[in-house]
Amino acid sequence: MAGGPAPAMRRSRTAGYRPLPGVPDEMIAPDGTIRPLWRRMVAHLDALSDDDLTRDLSRADRHLLDSGVFYRQYGGGESVERPWPLSHIPVLLAEEEWSRISRALRQRADLLEAVMADLYGPNELVASGRLPAALVAGNPEWLRPLVGVRPRGGHFLHFLAFELGRGPDGEWWVLADRTQAPSGAGYALENRVATARAFSEFYPDENVHRLAGFFRDFRDALQGQARDTDSRIAILTPGPMNETYFEHAYIARYLGFALLEGDDLGVAGDRLMVRTVQGMRQVDVLWRRLDAHYADPLELNPASRIGTPGMVAALRAGSVTMVNCLGSGVLETRALMAFLPQLAPELVRAPLAMPNIATWWCGDPSARAAVRASPRRMVLADALTTRLPFDPKDDLTRAVGLPADVLDRRLAEGGGDLVAQEAVTLSTTPALVEGRLVPRPMTLRVYLARTADGWAVMPGGFARIGTGDDVSAIAMQEGGAAADVWVVSPCPVPAITMARQATAAEKRLVPGGLPARAADNLFWLGRYAERAEGVVRLMRAYHTRLAESGKAGGPLLAGFDPLFRQMGIDPAQAIPQRLLDNLAAAIGSASSVRDRFSPDAWSALHDIDRTARAMAPRVAPGDDAARALSRLLRKLAGISGLVHENMYRFVGWRFLTIGRLHERAMGTAALLAVLCDPAAPEGALDLAIEVGDSVLTHRRRFSFSASRGTVIDLLALDPLNPRALRHQIDSLREQVDMLPAANDHGALSPLAREVLRLHAKLATTDPDSLTTDALWQLRGRIAALSDLLTASYLS
Repeated sequence: MAGGPAPAMRRSRTAGYRPLPGVPDEMIAPDGTIRPLWRRMVAHLDALSDDDLTRDLSRADRHLLDSGVFYRQYGGGESVERPWPLSHIPVLLAEEEWSRISRALRQRADLLEAVMADLYGPNELVASGRLPAALVAGNPEWLRPLVGVRPRGGHFLHFLAFELGRGPDGEWWVLADRTQAPSGAGYALENRVATARAFSEFYPDENVHRLAGFFRDFRDALQGQARDTDSRIAILTPGPMNETYFEHAYIARYLGFALLEGDDLGVAGDRLMVRTVQGMRQVDVLWRRLDAHYADPLELNPASRIGTPGMVAALRAGSVTMVNCLGSGVLETRALMAFLPQLAPELVRAPLAMPNIATWWCGDPSARAAVRASPRRMVLADALTTRLPFDPKDDLTRAVGLPADVLDRRLAEGGGDLVAQEAVTLSTTPALVEGRLVPRPMTLRVYLARTADGWAVMPGGFARIGTGDDVSAIAMQEGGAAADVWVVSPCPVPAITMARQATAAEKRLVPGGLPARAADNLFWLGRYAERAEGVVRLMRAYHTRLAESGKAGGPLLAGFDPLFRQMGIDPAQAIPQRLLDNLAAAIGSASSVRDRFSPDAWSALHDIDRTARAMAPRVAPGDDAARALSRLLRKLAGISGLVHENMYRFVGWRFLTIGRLHERAMGTAALLAVLCDPAAPEGALDLAIEVGDSVLTHRRRFSFSASRGTVIDLLALDPLNPRALRHQIDSLREQVDMLPAANDHGALSPLAREVLRLHAKLATTDPDSLTTDALWQLRGRIAALSDLLTASYLS
């Protein structure tokens, strides 16, 4: 039978699946049977052979790897990029149950909005004693400079997340409110794509609600906050070293928004501006993805190096809409949960539809008495912490572990600084471990976005799955995994996309201004990629001749030495470290412009880097190295094709192209200066033609063997040869002339003027005039173009 033996002949993947005693399980009903919602999934898994299951799940893993999905893990004083830890089995929830969850979370979102509006407005909750003053005034997340600042759009909160857990009674509880800068929505999208690929024969028929409509409605809501169709909407990220930077770039690309860092922004006339290569441009809507106190070193945290001085002034002036407003992190305070049940009837006119985890602020005598009366079910923590109740970083202390006198003294001396919460018992969900389903603890993160019609709830989100029975290992920084969440309908669901139906003729939008930082990274990405290609071409030529001569000596091989010194290459390394360094630098530049860089090109860049690093310790000098370098050269050519054939010809592409042309022009000038020098060894001219990738062209153009004049003519002065110095300068002139303010009504910028001079120099010279000294001088002038470019556009 195709696909392995029949299910009846093979042990079920649920065999041995035993829910934990007293813990609700998403797949198994209290009577021990599989819940109806899960029966088709279990049957599908049981019908797959081990090989088929491995093949299907590998499709998801391959997608995540090719897409470069990662999170940054911290520990041991360093941070490293880790592959996204996908738990392949999705969490299934019925549409009816999801509707109840959604209604409850919309109510909670309204409650948090009302609390936020009071804390930064009339402050009646504290004045009346309904909230303790210490929990607000002593909270580092309550930002005094924002008091009295009304948001331009009328709302403080726009994008929220809630951590949910299912308690022992089978009901959902809120474990934490995420109001600062909730992360994970982009990862939820990638979880869905990966999981749909793993279950490509099953997913399409399961009536799973799509996620695209949620993001489309939020995008439209943000665009509605902008002043006009050309206004700028941006996402503010702490930068590539942030643990969720991939998601920031992914969401920016998915929604079509600019991705900015604090240094990209400035404030002029109380308006938030982005520094672009076209000059300063106003930002109307800013989706903040960094913690609030880092946002403005002028009024908030003076030690911040990732914020924008004057940001608070721009908000105070009402010139920008921020998602979410600065200071919203105060709502994440764990002790606040003790008061939300009492505030809900007053602020939203109804009791909480979904309770949060039972919480007691120990500054209250009745709360201290409750802790003393039932220490076995209590966990103590810092009252102002915002972490989950089971986060190991919080150094929580179970009250049951403390002697009664120690507990009494701690509560008496520092009760106001403590919060007590009920010890968490999480429901379990199936995870696939060594081909079998096993129960693992789970939390659910659900996202809400403010739209024109009110709060929209993402029909899914993502679940965090523990690696064992210990709930403290559920966070990904502690080794946990993430799973997709399927909201399953009994009826077919619409295939929603990000596209919206046009009601009138759509105007083509002009691409927004390119931030100077992005332009700088694109420029250097082009340079590093071209530099890597130059190293590969030179080393291939070297090892080809080494294979032919059979020894490392000889005049021609020694003739490589000046170029090796110029490029920082150690010829003893078949795959030189300089190549690996250039590839790493290219990846670093590309990582800073992930929202503007092709995912295919990103995948190809990582592929060549992995390939080169795997080759380095194994390749032998000579013919083995020459063949390996030819393979790397083909991969580099593929990257060039992806970038230059598929990338839209906007100003970012121009900076990338200028970087490539600039580096190639410098490399060609140095190559000719060394190999066309009259003192160069015999064979150097043929070597120059080979490294310049012009062997066939030389044979067609010149019927005789190479001479200094033919090589200079072909590789320096021929405008039709794409490897020639003249061609690089001509192309540079074309690209520079199209940059902003390069030619202002006939007045050339310093950069455009110098490129024109270089063009005139090469267009009017002859091979005899390009002596060795002249070529070195030419290279120096080309190198100086980088400084002119930086001064004009990048600084």
